Amino acid sequence: MAPMAPLAQQAPATHPVAFLARRAAMALAAAAVLGGAAAPAAYAVDGADSAPAAGSSKKLPEGLYGTKDPQYDGVWRQSLALLAQHTVGVRPATSAVRWLAGQQCADGSFTAFRAEPGTSCDARTMRDTNQTAAAVQALTALGGHDEAVQKAVNWLKSVQNADGGWSSMAGSPSDANSTSVVIGALAAAGAKPESVTSKKGGKTPYDGLLTFRLGCDAKEGERGAFTFQLKGAAANADATAAAATGALGKGFVVAPAGGGADTPVKPLSCKDGKAAGKSSGAKDGGPAGAAEGGAGYLVAQLDKNGHHLLSAMPGQEKQPDVGNTADAVVALAAGGHRSAAQQPLKWLEKNASAWARQNGPAAYAQLVLAAHATGTDPRSFGGTDLVTALNATGPEPAGTTMPGQDADAAEKSDGGVNLWWVVGVGLAVGAGIGFLLSGRRKKNDL
Repeated sequence: MAPMAPLAQQAPATHPVAFLARRAAMALAAAAVLGGAAAPAAYAVDGADSAPAAGSSKKLPEGLYGTKDPQYDGVWRQSLALLAQHTVGVRPATSAVRWLAGQQCADGSFTAFRAEPGTSCDARTMRDTNQTAAAVQALTALGGHDEAVQKAVNWLKSVQNADGGWSSMAGSPSDANSTSVVIGALAAAGAKPESVTSKKGGKTPYDGLLTFRLGCDAKEGERGAFTFQLKGAAANADATAAAATGALGKGFVVAPAGGGADTPVKPLSCKDGKAAGKSSGAKDGGPAGAAEGGAGYLVAQLDKNGHHLLSAMPGQEKQPDVGNTADAVVALAAGGHRSAAQQPLKWLEKNASAWARQNGPAAYAQLVLAAHATGTDPRSFGGTDLVTALNATGPEPAGTTMPGQDADAAEKSDGGVNLWWVVGVGLAVGAGIGFLLSGRRKKNDL
């Protein structure tokens, strides 16, 4: 890939950096399959934990997952990789956890990648709510990072917009994706999202998120969906998948429903311009109702497209969007819609392996988390062992558990001592961007 100007100079600040990076990688992956486009630059990995990439000339820090340029998604992909490993009972390498914790700025925020974490962050550092929220979810799950997590949460609260939501970059208008990933971080860290209010206006994250919901005043076929940003804009499947999860107060990790009752999907139903049985307006049914309406929209899109969602990069025709389909599966599982998640899950099992190989650790992590949310074995996912494949993209894990053993058991070692408490004591937080999903941007209408 030719050298690029910083994304902040290429696209509006409302387009989260991590999402742009994910979409760019997806476009290159598709182009490579169709006609052999050049892949993003591969890097050698510094340190004994990983082997150098063939033909690479640059080096990545010890412990970082993936071999592609981390400038725009380093913290994002590292966080998802560590979180997915933890969720399935893998203890990440100490170097991998140390790298992530060391990326934090003194004010608690994270940017996508700091090549020199020992240098203090300054006014030019591109702090990113998506990267920060992803790191919060990972470090909270791993344990032993309470101070770092609290600082990150405090920073996220400090950049909350008056409408209750967040943008990827502080000071820009809120968007559904960034607001959703921050909700997930707050919930994971034990800070109840409903109690986090903006300094101006006293709005909660749910107030902000529901401003992007299309209600009964939207055209048929888009009701219940979410827009990426501006109220009145077209329905956006990527934003809807994120928001349907965030509206339920859930993050990247969604516990499988198990043998519980399957909740049928009920699309937003309107009569005479009002939601059936509810008051009119964009907030019908509150967050839970918004999540349900979003699920209805997602199912309609999945069914229309052959059990997957579509994406279109500028200048390209629409094509299957594997990452967004995985996000939709997680969203459906979060709402208890187990049956509705099965067909897109099967589509992923048949079609996602090549995409994950091309896109690396964050892609494998998305699939692991989708499998986990549906109670599917990620070690046997359409013939692919996602866990082994994910582990191979970074330093060798510190340990693993037998398939089926839970993550809590994986954290115990040496007579019951929590490994991550020991690791956390020795970590130095650096002194000195949002599906992904997660860091994302407004996509072409789906």
